[in-house]
Amino acid sequence: MFKVFLCASLGFLFLWSACGEPDYTPKPRGYPKVNYPTKTYEKFNEDYCAFTFQKPVYAEVVQDQDFFGEKPESECWFDLVIPTLSGKIHCSYREIGGKNKLDKLINDTYKLAHKHNIRADYIDDIRVNKPNNVHSTIFEIQGSAASPFQFYVTDSTQHFLRGALYFNTQPNPDSMAPIIEFVKQDIVNMVNTFEWKD
Repeated sequence: MFKVFLCASLGFLFLWSACGEPDYTPKPRGYPKVNYPTKTYEKFNEDYCAFTFQKPVYAEVVQDQDFFGEKPESECWFDLVIPTLSGKIHCSYREIGGKNKLDKLINDTYKLAHKHNIRADYIDDIRVNKPNNVHSTIFEIQGSAASPFQFYVTDSTQHFLRGALYFNTQPNPDSMAPIIEFVKQDIVNMVNTFEWKD
C-alpha cells in the first residue's frame, strides 16, 4: 500500500513540475521568396491604341483576340502580362459616344471595382488629374479581393481606358502584399506617364 502511495505521489510530482509556463519561441512567419525584376520602363506605343505610356520592360503586351467567344469591342484591348510575378494588368479601351456615354463608362467602372466589397476590407479611390486632358481614378482594394488594383483614364470627350490587376493565384492579402505594392508602383507610373496621341 505504501509503495502504491509513493508511486502515485512521485507521479503526481512529476506531472505537477511539468505544468509550468511553456518555454517556447514561435517560428516567424515565412513567405515564398520572390525575385523581383529590375524596375526599368519603356514606351508603350502600339499602333492599335490612341495613347502611350511607360510600361515595365518585364511586362509583355498581349493583344486580346477573343472576348468570351467574340471579337473584342476594340482592337485596343490588351493585357500587360508579368510572367515572373504570375500576374497581368487587363486593359480595355472604348471610344466615348453612342452607347458608350462617359457617365455610363465611369459608373460601370465604379460598379466593377465595388463588386469586391464582399471580400475587401476597404476601397480607396484616388483621383489623378494631369495636363493634356488626362483624368484618372485609381481604386486600391485592400483585403482578399480578386483584383487588388483597378483604374480608368479618360479625356472626358473621346477616349476611355479601364485597367484591372489580376494574379494567377488565390488572393491572400498577407503574402501578396509586397507583390501588389511592387506592381502598384508600375500602375501609378503608367497613369503618371499617360498621354493621348491626338
